[in-house]
Amino acid sequence: MGRQRRDRRDDAQASEDPDALQPGTWPIATGEVELRPDDLSPGAWTVLVNGVPSSHVDPSRPELLDFEYMRWMAAMLRTHVSAHLDPTSLRVLHLGGGACSMARWVHWQWPQARQVVVELDARLVELVRGWFDLPRAPLLRVRAGEAREVTESLTESTREVVIRDVFAGSVTPEPLTTVEFARQVDRVLAPGGLYLLNVGDTRDLKGARAEAAALREVFEHVAAVADPAMLKGRRYGNVVLVASHAPLPAAASPEAAAMERELLIDPVPAQHKDASWVRAFVGTVQPRRDPTP
Repeated sequence: MGRQRRDRRDDAQASEDPDALQPGTWPIATGEVELRPDDLSPGAWTVLVNGVPSSHVDPSRPELLDFEYMRWMAAMLRTHVSAHLDPTSLRVLHLGGGACSMARWVHWQWPQARQVVVELDARLVELVRGWFDLPRAPLLRVRAGEAREVTESLTESTREVVIRDVFAGSVTPEPLTTVEFARQVDRVLAPGGLYLLNVGDTRDLKGARAEAAALREVFEHVAAVADPAMLKGRRYGNVVLVASHAPLPAAASPEAAAMERELLIDPVPAQHKDASWVRAFVGTVQPRRDPTP
């Protein structure tokens, strides 16, 4: 399919029919969402919120994860489920959903998983439901709400996996980065559960260090995945942090070796760093905490 030129009239027509899968922009509660075709992947779409790419979806290929950090998360999640969890009874909580790219992948990988996606913007949720054929309840529920409030409302030990991918602009809201919030996630996780976090950070990696420090205060095991340039402080980008009370792959273990092979052949090759590396990475950095009442 060739790239088609479009003008302001085309955008206006798209905006009048928000359920149509076509290029356009629409107002949402938190600003504006744009649906843009991916010229490099026919049939795929990028969803931008306030000009920032939020999700990438190919309606016919839920297994396709275009954002590298999601592929890194997928590698960690497959490894952990294989080692510690029952794939036929997974309960997954997504904090931040966008167009539900990760939830669609989880459904493709483990069709029996029960998932809840929490998205702050109710209008965005409506639009995404109209654009893309998402799994229906009870396999996937999309809930409008604030991530921390929803997490605090959940019953303890009711999720095997929690995935946090929440941003306001380029940063995660601070209430979702504190020791106290990590404890809330820990409370919600069932034994053997896994907490995956997408941390957007600058070259100094202060944010990733503070978040890793918070996780180490709550969870027995913490690991990290990122590309070498990010870990060396050469650019802005993403660090995936992983936390659990169940053992995570240790350096040089067969599990780590298998996962690292997958990470290294990724289009954006990444490195897996185990708990000992994370401990040194944090050093003397203090975690963030909720403000004292």
